Amino acid sequence: MDLTLLWVLLPLVTTAWGQYGDYGYPYQQYHDYSDDGWVNLNRQGFSYQCPHGQVVVAVRSIFSKKEGSDRQWNYACMPTPQSLGEPTECWWEEINRAGMEWYQTCSNNGLVAGFQSRYFESVLDREWQFYCCRYSKRCPYSCWLTTEYPGHYGEEIDMISYNYDYYIRGATTTFSAVERDRQWKFIMCRMTDYDCEFASV
Repeated sequence: MDLTLLWVLLPLVTTAWGQYGDYGYPYQQYHDYSDDGWVNLNRQGFSYQCPHGQVVVAVRSIFSKKEGSDRQWNYACMPTPQSLGEPTECWWEEINRAGMEWYQTCSNNGLVAGFQSRYFESVLDREWQFYCCRYSKRCPYSCWLTTEYPGHYGEEIDMISYNYDYYIRGATTTFSAVERDRQWKFIMCRMTDYDCEFASV
C-alpha cells in the first residue's frame, strides 16, 4: 500500500474509533498527545462549557513535570435524558484555591457542565471552578466517589462515566506539595425523576 495513502487514512480511522469505539460516547482518544484536542496548553488558563443541555461525562489529562508540573485537559459532554428536561439555570461555583485540598459539589442540586481553571507559577498548581446547571427541582441520590484519578501522581487521567444514570456533581482533590500534582475523586450521583422540595442536597 502506498505510504502516502496510509498516512491520509490512518487519522480518519483512529478518529472514528476514538469517537465511537468501546465507550459509545463522542469522546475522541488522543494517542499522540499533541496540542490538538486539549482545551489548554501548559501554564495557561482555560474555560470549558458543555453545550446547553449537556453535562460532562469524561475527563482526560496528561501531566508534564518539565512544563511547570502542569496538566493539559480535555473533556467530553453528552446530552441529559429527556426525563430531566432542560436546565433551568447555570452558574459558576466559587473558586477552589491553588495549592490546597478541597471538596466541592454543585450547589442548588446542580450537575457539572464545565470547568474553569487558572495556573499559578508560584505554587505550580491551578485554581478551579465548576460550571453547574440545575434541572428543574430534581434532587441527587445514591451518590458515591470514584477511585482516585490519576492512580498515582504524575500519571494520565482518563475518567469516563460508563453509567448513563449517574452524573458528575463535583469532586474532592488532594494536592502533593512534593509531586506538585493533584489527585481527583469525582462525586457521581443519580437524579430523581420527580421534583423534590430540597434546595440543596
